[in-house]
Amino acid sequence: MTVLAAARAALASGPVCDPCLGRLVADRSFGLTNRERGRSLRVAVALEDDEPFDPPEEPCWVCEGECDRFDVWAERAATALQGYDFATYQVGTSVPPLLEENDRLLREDAGLDPEAGELLKSEFNREVGKRLGQVTGTEVDFERPDVQVRCDLATDEVDVQVNSAFVYGRYRKLERDIPQTEWPCRECNETGIKRGEECPGCDGTGYRYDRSVEELTAPVVLEAMDGESATFHGAGREDVDALMLGDGRPFVIEVDEPRVRDVDVDALEAEINQFADGAVEVRGLRRATYDMVERVKELDASKTYRMDVALGEPVDEGTFADALATLDGATIQQETPQRVDHRRADLTRTRQVYDVDGDLGGSDESGTVGTSDRATVDVHGEGGLYVKELVSGDEGRTVPSLADELGVAATVTALDVLDVTGEADPFEDEDFFVDSTSD
Repeated sequence: MTVLAAARAALASGPVCDPCLGRLVADRSFGLTNRERGRSLRVAVALEDDEPFDPPEEPCWVCEGECDRFDVWAERAATALQGYDFATYQVGTSVPPLLEENDRLLREDAGLDPEAGELLKSEFNREVGKRLGQVTGTEVDFERPDVQVRCDLATDEVDVQVNSAFVYGRYRKLERDIPQTEWPCRECNETGIKRGEECPGCDGTGYRYDRSVEELTAPVVLEAMDGESATFHGAGREDVDALMLGDGRPFVIEVDEPRVRDVDVDALEAEINQFADGAVEVRGLRRATYDMVERVKELDASKTYRMDVALGEPVDEGTFADALATLDGATIQQETPQRVDHRRADLTRTRQVYDVDGDLGGSDESGTVGTSDRATVDVHGEGGLYVKELVSGDEGRTVPSLADELGVAATVTALDVLDVTGEADPFEDEDFFVDSTSD
């Protein structure tokens, strides 16, 4: 069937608007809109049949006039988005079953394949989206736009979904007894009340600790972006009693439904550090993409620790050096530590120690030079290595261990994380960051 024959059959089906007519041959002659294609077909049929040119005066039976409302829908979408800062968008359309059926019947009447040309939903998405971009000065993004608009033709409503915004950085934790995220009290299930009285486990607060890295950072970002809520994502986490030093640990703060996206990250960094008041420090803040969350969570990073160690009895420098030499480069077998077995599966894990160094703490209590019951140990190990248990042995659940090699009990009394580093720094890829006009 020729194009004109299909057009002639479609026009004979009833009043059809130019966009619906042109949509039948949307895969032909690129560079034209469906409205232009439809008008051209209408003119060509009139010329070939030597009939008066007769544009339809009645509403289109296929779209019921919706194709004449592209501008209206775009303006309504722009109004619905007022108050939100966005650079990219995507438009979707919910088409009533009746109009979808009309779209199919038009192709049937024209003698065309049901998939010929373009569907009404596709044209609607494109035409409204094109106009929305012109009105707002933004760009379409089919992957992960800042905002998504859905035009519901059945209810005559515009729905808006504002996607999250993300800020990446590294944090340093400079005080002990601060968890990475909020730590709900299990004794009272966050209620602050136990058996009708103030919970002794949390002093009635519902939380085990007064502060967390999340609580010292996320509220500032949330306020700056004027969002509904914020979530903290860290690249692993250190123990509550450990410091996080060096260049810090990578993190991403996700803000839901932000009204502001293009924040000044340098000013935001200063605000966070002032708010945290020396307990936590952030650095290298940048606006990031959605993909950065997964990258941070899945970071396979090695870590370097420094530990203060108390020994069950004094050891001499030679014994200490021999023990460290055995652990240096060793492959460690670790059953899930007793201190975390209530929340982690009981497995045996194999982890690598890359490098070990350390010093005894001087003379022992008797004054014997070259022996001590205190030590400092630095360990660079594979991600997932339990270093406290590498020192203590955890009653034989970690092999080898410093305690076993020394033949005396060994306990970590203080732990600092000095470095968190991937095999190659995964946070230098510019594809995972958003350009900012406020910097």
